Amino acid sequence: MINKYLLDPRSIVVVGGSDDTGKPGGKILKNIIDGKFKGQLSVINPKAESVQGVKSYKSPEDVPGTDLAILAIAAKYCKQTVEILAKKKSTRAFIILSAGFSEENEEGARLEKEIVEIIDSVDGCLIGPNCIGVLNRNYNGVFTTPIPELDAGGVDFISGSGATAVFIMESAIPNGVRFSSVFSVGNSAQAGVEDVLQYMDETYEHGKSAPVKLLYIESISKPAKLLEHASSLVSKGCRIAAIKAGSSDAGSRAASSHTGAMANPDTAVDALFRKAGIIRCSGRHELAAVAAVLTMPQPEGKRLAIVTHAGGPAVMMTDALSRGGLEIPHIRGEKADRLLEKLYPGSSVANPIDFLATGNAEQLGEILDACENDFDEIDAVAVIFGSPGLFPVDDVYRVLHEKMQANKKPVYPILPSLITAGREVNDFLAGGNVNFPDEVVFADALVKVMNTAEPQAEKHSNYGVDSEKIRQVIERSGDGYLDPVSVQSLLDAAGVPRVKEAVVDTPENLRDELADLAYPLVMKVVGPVHKSDVGGVVLDVDSEQKAVSVFERLMKIREVEAVLLQPMISGTELFAGAIKEGDFGHLVMAGLGGIFIEVLKDINTSLVPVSQTEAEEMINSLKGYKMLQGTRGQEGVSIKAFEDVLVRVSALIEVAPEIAEMDLNPLIGTPEKVEAVDARIRIEK
Repeated sequence: MINKYLLDPRSIVVVGGSDDTGKPGGKILKNIIDGKFKGQLSVINPKAESVQGVKSYKSPEDVPGTDLAILAIAAKYCKQTVEILAKKKSTRAFIILSAGFSEENEEGARLEKEIVEIIDSVDGCLIGPNCIGVLNRNYNGVFTTPIPELDAGGVDFISGSGATAVFIMESAIPNGVRFSSVFSVGNSAQAGVEDVLQYMDETYEHGKSAPVKLLYIESISKPAKLLEHASSLVSKGCRIAAIKAGSSDAGSRAASSHTGAMANPDTAVDALFRKAGIIRCSGRHELAAVAAVLTMPQPEGKRLAIVTHAGGPAVMMTDALSRGGLEIPHIRGEKADRLLEKLYPGSSVANPIDFLATGNAEQLGEILDACENDFDEIDAVAVIFGSPGLFPVDDVYRVLHEKMQANKKPVYPILPSLITAGREVNDFLAGGNVNFPDEVVFADALVKVMNTAEPQAEKHSNYGVDSEKIRQVIERSGDGYLDPVSVQSLLDAAGVPRVKEAVVDTPENLRDELADLAYPLVMKVVGPVHKSDVGGVVLDVDSEQKAVSVFERLMKIREVEAVLLQPMISGTELFAGAIKEGDFGHLVMAGLGGIFIEVLKDINTSLVPVSQTEAEEMINSLKGYKMLQGTRGQEGVSIKAFEDVLVRVSALIEVAPEIAEMDLNPLIGTPEKVEAVDARIRIEK
């Protein structure tokens, strides 16, 4: 889809170009002219011979052949114009700025589809409609401002919203973030965020291509493509940060299982981003701060020194970094004492390193040299330095700039005085630096960058599941919840450990099975009923006589078909599950089990296939992880056995994608093993 005619056109025609720069057609023409486009530029405007000094043609029929057409005309005229240019003028790239298409009504959607069909028929490329355009180092093809300084080493930015793209640039540019390209895909009629990212992946050369990609996404229509190319880019050394808007669950999901109740489309987005190594951001300022962090060298560890001449911001930054798992090591010893001697009385080097409001450029240089050369416990340095307006701080910012360029350990500048020291900050940015005006926004951004893992390239394994047996069970089953025997067969075929159990529907079956089961037992109803709601679970059945009595009572409950018998076992209740989440595929979920899943909602998710490393991370990042390790005299559980259950559930789903929902709740974990006690599986073919 994305082609050379869009990215580096030899000729551009602006359809609807005008002298009125208050309109999209006039403003985009001005931006292209101001950007000194090197190719042939023309306009289609039936009312003028020349527009902004550019030759104008009365109709598409009159214009010479052109590589790229930018349309700023009413939607109803776009189809005819596209057809003439594509079929008669060899135009192979189109940007349609116009609104009034699928975002508006069914007629607009039909018109949009017909335009795409025309462009597809000539192997052309379409950006839009309903967008602000494309901006790169070859031409300024947007009708908006600001136009950022374009730099091959800057960031590539792809946005599903034109206005939001402008607002994000407005947030990032004052921080010193530079851009390499901007794509506003609008309605994504042909090329969406995923397609532009695919092109960037397929043409990526580390060291030459823009090393950072920013995404603003309102709808993920091709999650598999996004996952493939984002993870590929990250594995090549690129970093990606994204906002996915529309994350709130506006309505309650009608779900028949714990897994269904816990999952939602945003859960799937989180899982996809984690699997791809995408840093998820929640807003414009956070995305801008993350972008600035990513354009700097990355620290080798999570230990920071905070250098400040103002105590409050350092405290707030320390709190934010610590919440995110980063460390602020205590600095002490002979080298720390030597540094302290070079500072004014009252200073502190314990970390934060506070060199007081009277601290000067020379002292800052000494501190940064010590952090670089003397303090091995430090991996990076954050410098907070504002100004009360009493004197210029050019010399301080000059030293900061020099050390940022020379030091191997990253030095992050937090310069909050955007008004009082506005000139000095602007000079600092003009030197090619970035700035983080807010210490907590910076800290949160750094935490996100440091805590987002790269994609794991692990050899895929089916963990020895019996695929043939799994398929036999699935193929003989209809839609809906499987009977207990079928559930047992699937778990056994996948190698998921389960407690020994039996299903009985007559007193004779009951007595036969009791001979092989150890007391005490739990007895549960089987049928299209919720066991707890109908009193269908009985614990501590400790004799045959009691078992017969309970069986007779349970079988009288309406719609009960049989009774499930299990030995009662003790341990920590865990939860594992899986659910199909639209085009994202299946999610595997893990957490604490029993009532804890409903009360605490402490779960983690991962997209199928789930590797051993992903399973380990799912478990380790649970808020209740310490309970699994064992605490206050309570035995822990076998983490490896829990991991094994998760990867086997994933392998089962891969063989049987017809599984729509699966609940293993609870699993019972002990230091030796993890076993399924209760399982429900729903098929949807």
